[in-house]
Amino acid sequence: MQVPLIRLQCGVNSYDWGKVGKTSAAAKFAAATADDFSIQADKPYAELWMGTHPSNPSKDLQTKRTLLDLIEDNQALLSTEVSSKFGHKLPFLFKVLSIGKALSIQAHPNKKLAEQLHSRDSKNYPDDNHKPEMTIAITPFDGLCGFRPLAEISHFLHTVPSLKKLVGESAAQEFISVVNGKETSTNKEDEVTNKKALQKLFGALMSAQKLDIESKAEELISTAEKEGLNFAGGGLSSTSGQELADLVVRLNKQFPGDIGLFVLFFLNYVKLEVGEAMFLKADDIHAYLSGDIIECMAASDNVVRAGFTPKFKDVDTLIDMLTYSYAPIEEQKMNPVDYPYVTLNATAYSSGSQALLYDPPIEEFSVVKTDLKKTGAKATFEQISGPSIFICTSGEGKISVGPKVENVKAGYVFFVGATSEVVLESLGDDFTTFKAFCELQGKEKL
Repeated sequence: MQVPLIRLQCGVNSYDWGKVGKTSAAAKFAAATADDFSIQADKPYAELWMGTHPSNPSKDLQTKRTLLDLIEDNQALLSTEVSSKFGHKLPFLFKVLSIGKALSIQAHPNKKLAEQLHSRDSKNYPDDNHKPEMTIAITPFDGLCGFRPLAEISHFLHTVPSLKKLVGESAAQEFISVVNGKETSTNKEDEVTNKKALQKLFGALMSAQKLDIESKAEELISTAEKEGLNFAGGGLSSTSGQELADLVVRLNKQFPGDIGLFVLFFLNYVKLEVGEAMFLKADDIHAYLSGDIIECMAASDNVVRAGFTPKFKDVDTLIDMLTYSYAPIEEQKMNPVDYPYVTLNATAYSSGSQALLYDPPIEEFSVVKTDLKKTGAKATFEQISGPSIFICTSGEGKISVGPKVENVKAGYVFFVGATSEVVLESLGDDFTTFKAFCELQGKEKL
């Protein structure tokens, strides 16, 4: 049987929000593998896809057969457990995103809603699967993720006049009075009441008329430019008035007069440094704004959009589907831990090399980030009963499974079949890889 180490050729999508030319990590990584791809200096490159999803399937670099074909011919590459639970395909989709300007304000439907949307409108909702996702920054990143604490939303209703006018004076006052004093209550009845109030207020915003949005946006931009540090009552402890003013002005240049300029006052503004991560459940609202990230998700391409986009918008579905959970952004950030099923050699230990596990509370995927910081540093990964995909994001090294050894450079992508021991070895002082994998053992109770 062929050694289950396959170098992949992966496709890159060109969307308007992608970084342009060689500034895009997704483009540079695609160019490292594809022999028929050259980067155009003025073209945006948004997403490198690694997996079996039919919209942009990865291929064996040598034979050009799709990874999906290879897996369908040999289910042992997935393992019996994974293939019986998720079918004859990878349960996850692994990506590199290079974000030059804001993605749409969006959420991804849960499993039940995904089935309904796909049945009703397969053109705009091509999959019947849910799409929880995890983001790991490989350059500094910022985005809007999840609803803010309610007291912060009330603060903005008091201090951003154009926002209050757009949702309506009565709707704003009703929200403030309903949640007042109960913003952080853990009483279940209070939480239900708060979520209903948040849904009603958000619905009022998203139902605003186009002309009203545009006129209030002009007022908002004028105020942001004039007030600067004092904008939005000087901001919050998490985000200063100046930072909020700069953000409003920046996003208006990308999407003039868009509803998203007001949605940002409802959502947490988050910054991730390299290696920091966050997890988004299905039905969580978000909008990525800038940076390069590793993203892993359940194998789906469903997106419900409502702002910062020229694409199809489904505002009613978005308003209905959201959970309206509200919390500080710290609750969505992940805390990686040392990966227990890897052995570092002495060179790796002495140089501070490490393998960190990002393990979200779902079955479809986990990710390990490995940094080998000296020539000769090695990391040996134990066998797991599931498939893996590795991508190198910096440096040079080698990857080996059994007798098969492959050179690795930034942008190289490899598929590794189930029950394979994998060895990574660095050929320099900065060899970084990310491994997405699925192993059901230990996740049965999640």
